[in-house]
Amino acid sequence: MSTGWNRPLTGGALKWIAILTMLIDHVGACLLEVFVMNAYGNSPLAGWFNREQMMAWYEFDVKLRLIGRIAFPLFCFLLVEGAVYTRNMGKYMCRLTVFALLSEIPFDLAFRNRLFFMGSQNVYLTLVLGLGAVWILKGWRLQPLRLPIGLLLPAFAAQLLQTDYGAVGVLVIALMYLLRERPWLRAVACVAVLVTFNSLEWPTVFSFLLIALYNGKRGRQPKYFFYGFYPGHLVVLWGIGRFLLGYVV
Repeated sequence: MSTGWNRPLTGGALKWIAILTMLIDHVGACLLEVFVMNAYGNSPLAGWFNREQMMAWYEFDVKLRLIGRIAFPLFCFLLVEGAVYTRNMGKYMCRLTVFALLSEIPFDLAFRNRLFFMGSQNVYLTLVLGLGAVWILKGWRLQPLRLPIGLLLPAFAAQLLQTDYGAVGVLVIALMYLLRERPWLRAVACVAVLVTFNSLEWPTVFSFLLIALYNGKRGRQPKYFFYGFYPGHLVVLWGIGRFLLGYVV
């Protein structure tokens, strides 16, 4: 990738933007939807707000969730960058898998206010399966079977396990890899897939504008902070919603 002087964003900068927009998204998905709006019927704040107040919270939540749509394509792009340049794909896969397992209980707490919920799995698992797709597409010698196996098996697994973004998420990651040398086609294809999946994904256009500013440099990245931020911030958000939010709203 060209590192033109006018491209100011390193991989580290993109990752910070992804984390910030993800956090904004999860304030809506966890604090507002699970606890304030009682989406799953188990909030300690149930019955606290009248209809007019709930509509105001809903409108605010929509704004937060739209901002949050920017995060996922950035994480997918950075995952693919890591897959292309890593010297040990197996170690990379294992690291993601460990954090997928560590994140599952925080994910269930934050998004369902339950210790265990089998109906959906966290986005780390989507990234693991997407990385598996890239690994197959990158390394297998069985050329006629590489594309269908690399796309279909991980996508099927994501849908079966009901991971966040499911098969669509795996497909986006695969497209990021297959079209990495054709950035405008990559952007159009990925946005089209995401918006077809959910019309509210249209802000992902801004994700690809940010990716267009990537200069190909890694930048400063406190690696394990980024890995641990996902489960850590989910626990914090759940704790705020479960124990503190009633005192501030």
